[in-house]
Amino acid sequence: MNYVAIILALITFLSTLFGGFIVLKFKKSLSIIFAFAAGSVLTVALMEILPESLDIANKFGIPVKYIMMSVVLSFLFFIILEKHFSAHPIKGIISEGHVMGPIGAGSLILLSFLDGLTMGIAFQVRVSIGIVVGLSVIIHDLPDGINTVVLMLKNEQSKKKALIFLFMDGLAPLLGVLLTSIILIPKSVLAILLAVFAGEFIFVGAASLLPESQEHNVPRIAVATTLGFLFIFVITIFL
Repeated sequence: MNYVAIILALITFLSTLFGGFIVLKFKKSLSIIFAFAAGSVLTVALMEILPESLDIANKFGIPVKYIMMSVVLSFLFFIILEKHFSAHPIKGIISEGHVMGPIGAGSLILLSFLDGLTMGIAFQVRVSIGIVVGLSVIIHDLPDGINTVVLMLKNEQSKKKALIFLFMDGLAPLLGVLLTSIILIPKSVLAILLAVFAGEFIFVGAASLLPESQEHNVPRIAVATTLGFLFIFVITIFL
């Protein structure tokens, strides 16, 4: 069992809870948070996860087109998942009834569980890439906590239920990490899985977080996105 991965998952749990609790108090700063997270997540996908996937694929003779196809299909899958469950609360969705709150928040919990799987699988590849992926998950799960609470409240769910879903969203990455700690995945399969998770991270950064941050078109958004990139870039230098 990789205790570093578990520690990072526990920090992710706290990050998610913190995101939910700051929804009202720091509402005006949400666009900055989203922009910073978008920059960090995209950097991890394009500079860490995808290159590692291609490197493993090269060692096992897996064609590059299979890796890139996995990235594209993953990206499309998460777009369909988001559109189907309306997991985009910040843009001001119209409530279609109480059920959309739990359904939308539930889709975010699923994404958080996949984040945990990504983190655990990254640690199976190499500790350094696991740490970088873990830090990225911590950063972008803070907006996930925000989205979970906002989505529940916008669909007229009680604060108590919103907090329950927030807790489950925070717990999901830990469950994903624990699952990978008892399942050893063959290296040849890791190449495809990493490509799939690269597609997920590209979706989270480019199609989810970044558009939400652009709701306020100010120079601070570009600065925050750049800082997110630099944050991960500097970390990769020392790992």
